[in-house]
Amino acid sequence: MTGSQHPEPPDSGDAVGTDADALSPAFERLLDYLKEVRGFDFTGYKRASLVRRVLHQMQRVAITDFEQYHDYLQVHPEEFTQLFNTILINVTGFFRDRDAWDLLASDLVPSLLDQLGDEPIRLWSAACASGQEAYSLAMLFAEALGREKFRARVKIYATDVDEEALSFARLASYTERELAGLPDGYRQRYFEPAGTRFQFDTDLRRSVIFGRNDLLQDAPISRIDLLACRNALMYFNAETQNRIVSRLAFALKPQGVLFLGKAEMLLNHSAAFEPIDLKRRFFRKRTSSPTARAVADSLRSAAGQAATERSQLSSEAFLNSPVAHIVIDHDNRIQLINHAAGATFGLSVRDVGRSFSELEISYRPAELRSYIDGVAASRQPAWLRGIEWHRSPTEVTFLDIQVLPLTGGANRLLGVSLMFNDVSRYRRLNDDLEATNRQLETAYEELQSTNEELETTNEELQSTIEELETTNEELQSTNEELETTNEELQSTNDELHVINQELQARTAEISSLNHFMESVLSSLTAAAVVVSPELTVRTWNRQAYELWGLREDETLGQHLLNLDIGLPTDELRTVAREVASGERERAELIVQAVDRRGRPVSLRVTVTTLAGPGPQRGGNDGALLLMESASQLGESGPSAG
Repeated sequence: MTGSQHPEPPDSGDAVGTDADALSPAFERLLDYLKEVRGFDFTGYKRASLVRRVLHQMQRVAITDFEQYHDYLQVHPEEFTQLFNTILINVTGFFRDRDAWDLLASDLVPSLLDQLGDEPIRLWSAACASGQEAYSLAMLFAEALGREKFRARVKIYATDVDEEALSFARLASYTERELAGLPDGYRQRYFEPAGTRFQFDTDLRRSVIFGRNDLLQDAPISRIDLLACRNALMYFNAETQNRIVSRLAFALKPQGVLFLGKAEMLLNHSAAFEPIDLKRRFFRKRTSSPTARAVADSLRSAAGQAATERSQLSSEAFLNSPVAHIVIDHDNRIQLINHAAGATFGLSVRDVGRSFSELEISYRPAELRSYIDGVAASRQPAWLRGIEWHRSPTEVTFLDIQVLPLTGGANRLLGVSLMFNDVSRYRRLNDDLEATNRQLETAYEELQSTNEELETTNEELQSTIEELETTNEELQSTNEELETTNEELQSTNDELHVINQELQARTAEISSLNHFMESVLSSLTAAAVVVSPELTVRTWNRQAYELWGLREDETLGQHLLNLDIGLPTDELRTVAREVASGERERAELIVQAVDRRGRPVSLRVTVTTLAGPGPQRGGNDGALLLMESASQLGESGPSAG
């Protein structure tokens, strides 16, 4: 989620959203559609502000109903850009709130450098919008370290959900007005004139990596020393804020610094953060929270006289494990909860000591009580794989749950360990792979590709260089390998641009052929329907609409025999399937039907095999059905061609 993107203040022409609008099922369906089609999840935004922004954009296109606007988006894909620009307003600048940046430069950065010694420095600008905040961090640390040490030690990750804003940020080009907030001398040292704009220093730019990251859905970047997430939390509801703050805490190293906007506080997260300077919104990650102390006490009790240092190490390792982990004792009471489990299932230190059976997690996402009893009795581990968990009406998570017995001497049961492995990513990758294969097969058969898909692919390839750098950092590859990959992808992008132009020409040819085919079908006096070998409707001409009353968009992709029309499917079923599957080349029969106006009509139905495309024309590609009024109403029965 973008923190520097937030709803702009209302003007006098804005629509005002009511409580009824916020609770409207049609509005919820609209949000689901935005998430499914474009990957933007707005369910965590404060609902009143979100409704007001959507209504404001609907007024611009003269629509007052959420269902109508849903349909409008499906027909006009260019409207997505206008809607997102209305909801997500990029508000940022260099060194915004100067007194906070002055404190960072004078006190916090020197303290951080002393603490790290010669170790690498990892910074994260979450919700970076058009990049000014990320480049401000770069200039600040370049001033403190010098250019040579900065290039050798500092890596800055800048993320956002708005691809358009990220594309602008990657350019690192700004107007003179946008540079007005720079300290004295910074423009001369870090920017070069480029026409009417100014370009950020190329050498320092290589240390800033831009990539898409949703603070609610994507995994946080780890081992961060300083995290700037300014003016993002204030636009989310309390539940969503808790989830985001838990992820930010996970991303930071012990003693890591969190830098928030001046309108934000962490009043409900004192267990995870302690204030450095409340006025300027600087916080430090605590090395030990109440939950950590409870876990450490439990571990010391189980280990007897184990050393304090080893107990703390075990506690921190347990708490900071990326896998959600819960431990219950032999009395079925919760004893240990790590950070990942707390963030995933909404648990806290207050739940330590409670009966596991009283909590929702005991039966959702899976009925665990019977498995726990079985493991306790058999002393054998159990696995629950592929558990589907509906965290919300629009969010589904897949989990592998491992239930392990914890035993002491003489096989005495001490408790049970529950580990929840999130495998949603692998499921999505597998689904995406299968969908991609189906799309490729369809593309090879039909040779159809739209301009919008090609433009989207081109934009994704242009940003792949930065995305691959983010991925390679997670895989701990070197800067030299990343730069080599960058050059190769730039060359690939040029080649794909040429391919893109060729495909656009082919698309124009195919579009012309499609128009020609539509003209041919429209000129027929008979109702014409083209079906696949599985009897799925591919083409439905104007005369078919006049006869049966169904538009083409209502029939495409539907099984012919499942359509709610007056055609007697029992008489047509066998003949249509034989011809469509290639068993017969042609068949003709007279049927008694009821047209769109409810009048009986006698139809002559001619079913003809369609030969497959390409040089091998012996194959079968479905069937053509021609339906016209029979000259003799008493005629009936099929005949083979």
